[in-house]
Amino acid sequence: MPAESAKALDAKKPGRLRRFLDSDIGWSFRRTPAAWLSAIVLVLLIATALLAPLIAVQNPYDLSQIFIDKAEIPPIWAKDGEWPFLLGTDPQGRDVLSAILYGTRVSLIIGIAAVIVSMALGVSIGLVSGYYGGRIDNLLMRLGDTVLSIPTLLMAILVSAIFRELLPPALREPFAAVVLVVSISLTNWVQYARTVRASTMVERRKEYVLAACIIKVAATRIMARHILPNTLTPVMVAATLNLGLAILSEATLSFLGVGMPITQPSLGTLIRIGNQYLFSGSWWLVVFPSLQLGLIVLSVNLLGDWLRDALNPKLR
Repeated sequence: MPAESAKALDAKKPGRLRRFLDSDIGWSFRRTPAAWLSAIVLVLLIATALLAPLIAVQNPYDLSQIFIDKAEIPPIWAKDGEWPFLLGTDPQGRDVLSAILYGTRVSLIIGIAAVIVSMALGVSIGLVSGYYGGRIDNLLMRLGDTVLSIPTLLMAILVSAIFRELLPPALREPFAAVVLVVSISLTNWVQYARTVRASTMVERRKEYVLAACIIKVAATRIMARHILPNTLTPVMVAATLNLGLAILSEATLSFLGVGMPITQPSLGTLIRIGNQYLFSGSWWLVVFPSLQLGLIVLSVNLLGDWLRDALNPKLR
């Protein structure tokens, strides 16, 4: 009987989705049309990018699937449009919609990876700086000030150029995504470090941290197990907002020719290629990748704005 009662109680417990919708954040999400609309759009964009091999007309990376005789076909609704090239083709005969789907996947992977790396780096530096203080804090924060004194784009170009020169020519294209992630990460960690540092300086003076110090708990354990969980809320908000910036940074670097190569096109690479044919009448080559990039960044920024307001106790 006790076992059956326990099972009945477990069956009556609401699921995770129901608990989320009933929470304060879930209520705010349901009451904010911009939040759930942008979430739906972002989920659709991510799903189509991940399922690109299944829904795309061709693989733009596979030369055997590219037909030169189908070059620069306009969108399907235009006079000379052809099925199944819904958004037309480029001068190499690649389907524009397929290239956008694969390019979206590349841009999202690089943007998410850059946010994760910069967040890990910034959180670690912020914890060490705020916990120890003194000369360590001064040194790390002056390093952050130095990074901020250089424009983000110029810093990313500089780091990307250095890493490209260090790599052998044969490895530059295969490691282009890794170089981009490192370049963007090394320019975006300062915001996380300053946010975590400020929270750490407040938390380290509280009783539970002082008690842990008295019983000789290791400093790394105190920072990781006790202080870090209390600093994650502003970090998650910053990460959501910086995801859009990371995707834009990747697109900008690729547009300038120091990002992803033509053989592994991202949205920025597609925009750079399409821009060369804008005034020749092939407008779809630059318009549709630009719209896709703008839609992704807009959806991420709207979600970030909502999350910032939802987690702000002063606005509840």
